[in-house]
Amino acid sequence: MVRQNATSATPRWLNSVEMRAWRNYIIASRHLLEALDTDLVGHDLSMPDYEILAQLSDAPDRRLRMSELADIAMLSRSRLSHRMKVMEKAGWIKREACPHDKRGYFAVMTPKGWRAIVAAAPDHVESVRSRFLDHLTRADQIAIAQIFEKVGDGLRANPEE
Repeated sequence: MVRQNATSATPRWLNSVEMRAWRNYIIASRHLLEALDTDLVGHDLSMPDYEILAQLSDAPDRRLRMSELADIAMLSRSRLSHRMKVMEKAGWIKREACPHDKRGYFAVMTPKGWRAIVAAAPDHVESVRSRFLDHLTRADQIAIAQIFEKVGDGLRANPEE
């Protein structure tokens, strides 16, 4: 959907600085995610699998409600359900019914899932460092964190915009 400025029918076209920032972000982020995904191939994990396992590994008892996991991992409920089927088949996670909500389920990391994330984490961290962080100064890292915190806050405050 193309959104226009609410006060004008004229689009607010990007100037050359804005266009350069936007295009460099899009191109670099796509290449970075592709590279990080490729670097996990040796562990038979995709980036979405890794992210789900990482979220579960940090959760109390290595379990999260499916709805919470979908929100954290930025996946639709249907996409998470598909990933869960793949990950259950691999033996990394299991689903458990929520005792307080008959329609709710928990995603629970299995011991095999824990071993998978423990094995993949050192390579993933090295990949993040070599492909992203090592190209940035400490000041760059702080600036990027602040910038994307602002962007994220804006998206959460106005999810339809």
